[in-house]
Amino acid sequence: MKWISTIAGSIRIMIAGLWLVVRIILEYFGFISDGNDRTTGIKDMREEYRKSNYR
Repeated sequence: MKWISTIAGSIRIMIAGLWLVVRIILEYFGFISDGNDRTTGIKDMREEYRKSNYR
């Protein structure tokens, strides 16, 4: 029965990791914001990306 809890824990960690990746992608493209853009640097990266595409 211990292996069931081990597998469940592994699945939880995997889902948390996938959610983190999805959030980073959504923040990068500006769909969501955690209100803390300046410390994460996401907003600056987004602005530089836009500037480089329009030149």
